[in-house]
Amino acid sequence: MSENIMTTVAYVQENDFDALIANETLTVVDFTASWCGPCRKISPLMDQLAEEFPDKATVVKLDIDQAKAIAKKYAVRSIPAVLMFKAGETVENIVGVKPYETFSEAVSKHS
Repeated sequence: MSENIMTTVAYVQENDFDALIANETLTVVDFTASWCGPCRKISPLMDQLAEEFPDKATVVKLDIDQAKAIAKKYAVRSIPAVLMFKAGETVENIVGVKPYETFSEAVSKHS
């Protein structure tokens, strides 16, 4: 695979969310919003995560404006928030702009 191909992490729809996080594979959910400046800073990091761990994690984005009930259910009060789920359980919650290593180490730890 060529190094310059960037995957763009897909947005998950509210009605697909529960089925997605119920998976045994680690699911990384970037809680984001179009108006959120800091969210744009971590977006390329999520793309990098998806590229680096294609067999270990499913990386998706969730627009909190489109999925208010899910954001509320998981007490997401501040974005960007990256939650990691395994078999329906939250195993990691990283809030704010963090270096790539914070996310990649969390994926390695839980996958």
